[in-house]
Amino acid sequence: MGTISEKVDVAVAGSGITGLAAAITLAEGGAKVAVFEKQRSLGGTSNFLHGTFAVESAMQRERFVGYSRDEAFKNTMEYSHWLADPRVVRAIINESGATIGWLQKQGVVFSDATINMPDAPHTYHVVKGKGEAMVKAMVTEAKHRGVEILPGTPVTALLKEGGRVCGVVVQDEDGGEVEVAARAVVVATGGFANNKEWIKKYTGFDLGRDLVAIGNTGKMGDGIRMAWEAGAAEEGIETLELFRVAPIAPEFTTWNDIEIAGAQPDLWVTAQGERFCDETIGFWDTQVGNANSKFATDGYTFNIMDDSVLNSMIENGIDNNVGCDFLPGYKPVNVFKEIQAAIERGSTEVFAAPSVEELAAQIGADPAALRATVDEYNRCCEAGYDEAFAKDRKYLRPLLGPGFYAVKGRTVFLGTMGGIKINGRMEVLDKKGAVIPGLYAGGFDAGGMYGDSYPIKSSSGLASSFALNSGRIAGKSALAYLGA
Repeated sequence: MGTISEKVDVAVAGSGITGLAAAITLAEGGAKVAVFEKQRSLGGTSNFLHGTFAVESAMQRERFVGYSRDEAFKNTMEYSHWLADPRVVRAIINESGATIGWLQKQGVVFSDATINMPDAPHTYHVVKGKGEAMVKAMVTEAKHRGVEILPGTPVTALLKEGGRVCGVVVQDEDGGEVEVAARAVVVATGGFANNKEWIKKYTGFDLGRDLVAIGNTGKMGDGIRMAWEAGAAEEGIETLELFRVAPIAPEFTTWNDIEIAGAQPDLWVTAQGERFCDETIGFWDTQVGNANSKFATDGYTFNIMDDSVLNSMIENGIDNNVGCDFLPGYKPVNVFKEIQAAIERGSTEVFAAPSVEELAAQIGADPAALRATVDEYNRCCEAGYDEAFAKDRKYLRPLLGPGFYAVKGRTVFLGTMGGIKINGRMEVLDKKGAVIPGLYAGGFDAGGMYGDSYPIKSSSGLASSFALNSGRIAGKSALAYLGA
């Protein structure tokens, strides 16, 4: 860890892409900036992103993508039923296109402006090397511009004087407290995805049982807590970026062929063996995350598959993409081998049996109930019409055996999506709606970008875009404040 400066122009709490975007923007404007990171490594959850949302970027123009900022704004607000803050939404969307070019100048390479779900606008800018490459490029740029970056140095409190935020308290490597004077502070600590008590209090989920955090370490809501202690109002703290993965457990590496098969729109049932949705909602993370969380009363649902369905995937390829690595057409040729290996390890996530009734006994469902579900589903497949949930007939594939399989599908999330109330300049607001001078927030610490759900259909990659653009806007706003 480097020497902690006792005075800077701006202190940034967090080294994800929100904090880095703010720091670089501030340094571009001539400010002396220090970034304090709780973890020993930099970037946090940002290292795992695959792409980011933008509209009216140069890449989109080159590809004749006509989707506009106005359309993106209207669609995002409509998706939230106007629960989102329109000033925040508009600011992020308007900034997004220019941010792509700004990142490219720092060495971030985007391979395409595309979609990652059916019938969506081409807003998803795919990052070569994923988030890890983006973080590395931004850290290099920040250091080149003289930004101090101190890992293993958490911010523990904000300093205020006369109603203005005037610095931070950080913890040094010996556990001692150091006060750092700053004319402004940007809070970008990444939310509270690992805070079991807060998750239960604000979202109702039991973390680790009926909800699993992906790619998050040590996210305890530090920045949100500090902002609240400084008088900030609360907004959007109940919103999560939910989706579904089948299966997920320490024994599995990310995106193995079982998980890829588990993302396909075949038969999904509750722990009681009853079908609960049109499985094609799996094309859209938020919809499937919401549905799974509603019906996973025992912490999970099940994918029910058979030899015929899995062999069809191997022969014809998958229908639903998994990230940007496994696109429609990918053939999960190792799925049978992986299932057998999981069972031999004694996995409690994957099951196999020669009949539906025996499979039901293994997963703890009533054999008669699961048999009735499979029979009803097969009749729908034979008729070419799903009378229960109106599923597209091209995804109606009967379960014929001879082998049958069940895989647990759990509700997972990439981050919390609110906490601190901000305006369109990323200035933090108090409970009366007044600006707290010198305090800015963005990314997973800030609310206002979403309603009750993450708006996936019209704006895939919006979470990373909000992180990037809230950081840039916070940096610009803080520069204006410093110069006032």
